[in-house]
Amino acid sequence: MIELYGHPFSSYTWKAQIALHAADLDYKFHMLDPGHPDNLAFVAENGGPFGKFPVLDDAGTVVFEATSIIEHLAAHHQQASGLLPSGRAEKLRQMDRVFDNYVMNVMQVAVDEQIRSPDAPDKARQDEAREKLRRVYAWLEPRADALCRGRLTLVECAAAPALFYADWVEEIGANCPDLRALRARLLSLPEVVRCVDAAYPYRHLFPLGAPDRD
Repeated sequence: MIELYGHPFSSYTWKAQIALHAADLDYKFHMLDPGHPDNLAFVAENGGPFGKFPVLDDAGTVVFEATSIIEHLAAHHQQASGLLPSGRAEKLRQMDRVFDNYVMNVMQVAVDEQIRSPDAPDKARQDEAREKLRRVYAWLEPRADALCRGRLTLVECAAAPALFYADWVEEIGANCPDLRALRARLLSLPEVVRCVDAAYPYRHLFPLGAPDRD
């Protein structure tokens, strides 16, 4: 049995779930919240040095970090092999790191600052994060039209949650129409819709305020 430990509002949980949905793999979801202390203890023990999630338990093989989870699925489950097709793996891995490191993790700086000091966040840090997002949006714009045009891969699994949440922090501008269209395509996919719907009850938790447009 495949088991996934995470939270429905977590972007990296989404990333792993989208891969599982795309491969049509059955899995048991373990909620991480104070009401499920055993799940929290499992992740604290198996989620790497900081006890981070998501964590996958695939019949006793435990994997943490969303990209590593997808790599594991692609290597060990035939129906997931298309997530990382041979001949394209190097380029897909590169774009995966762009969405994680230059979109999601940059967006998280602004969010973390708001969590750190809700009444007096460091606006300079938040403004810097937003400026970096605009830079990466511009870099992604000429590359966006080629994404999400067929079977989902590691890249789309990373791009969907990254663009979903980053756009809440710094809206993708009219100067990046292809990137905006990519975000819309991703959010229309059944594999992603399942994540959006499951996360909806938790939108009030977004520190910067969740917009009404999604």
